[in-house]
Amino acid sequence: MRSFADLGQHEILALAIGLEEEHGRIYAEYAHGLAESFPASAKVFTEMASEENEHRRWLIELYKSKFGEHIPLIRREDVRGFVKHHPIWMVRPLGLEKVRAQAEAIERETRNFYRSALDRTRDASVRKLLGDLIAAEDKHVSLAHQLSEAELTSGVKQQEAHAERRAFVLQYVQPGLTGLIDGSVSTLAPIFAAAFATQNTWQTFLVGMAASVGAGISMGIAEAMADDGLISGRGHPWMRGAITGFMTALGGLGHTLPYLIPDFWTATMIAAAVVIVELWLIAWIRSRYMDTAFWRATFEVVLGGMIVFAVGILIGSS
Repeated sequence: MRSFADLGQHEILALAIGLEEEHGRIYAEYAHGLAESFPASAKVFTEMASEENEHRRWLIELYKSKFGEHIPLIRREDVRGFVKHHPIWMVRPLGLEKVRAQAEAIERETRNFYRSALDRTRDASVRKLLGDLIAAEDKHVSLAHQLSEAELTSGVKQQEAHAERRAFVLQYVQPGLTGLIDGSVSTLAPIFAAAFATQNTWQTFLVGMAASVGAGISMGIAEAMADDGLISGRGHPWMRGAITGFMTALGGLGHTLPYLIPDFWTATMIAAAVVIVELWLIAWIRSRYMDTAFWRATFEVVLGGMIVFAVGILIGSS
């Protein structure tokens, strides 16, 4: 994957062309899926799709005038920092709330992309077009929000509260949850394998400390290098990395610290109880902030964690 900072001006315009084409097709699918139940909203998305196609034409004309006929193929998945959007437009019936939320996310991300591109160019004609596109994306964000106010009969949130919650989830909850899952689950096997292989609490504590701290450093660096936050709006990379690294280490230390207790079975029973609490906490956070059904989050996290836990005991006992 390429870093956004490494793209040339012609590559940025080529990427923008691809984004506008993709978004136009997505909005056309939204319109088709909403036409029966929400005809007014479907009309809005039809207009938005038409505008995205018009933006694509503007970009192509500018690109041809600056760089010629050949437009390189650069897609969102080729550039670091873009969020992967789930293809909810393929689901029928199509729910307006999810469509509205995804449309807002797409438009905010695209607006951030254009603002970052604007900061990197000094060409007057390119700056003018990017400024026009930023204004258009702002309008689309507003339209997507108005859909919820016009069509939904309950559970409507104020725009500021929605934006604040989204930023909180992207910048703090998501990296923290990623770290907590990795720290709580990935360290289970080595810690409990060491515990049952040696039945020595101090040796097990040292293995757990090494696994937890090492995983925290590794995950923190990986998260910081994965996305600079300019396009995705996920915040400063080193802040996200620090959160991920801390929560990874914390997840492993939770079932490591009980092995400071000299009695092996007492320490192991407490550590196992801590593991259960950790896994249920992860399931609750996923359900609360990541729009995952609680039963599904519980099944995925708790069952997966118990399997890793059992593997560690089995290996250590053999």
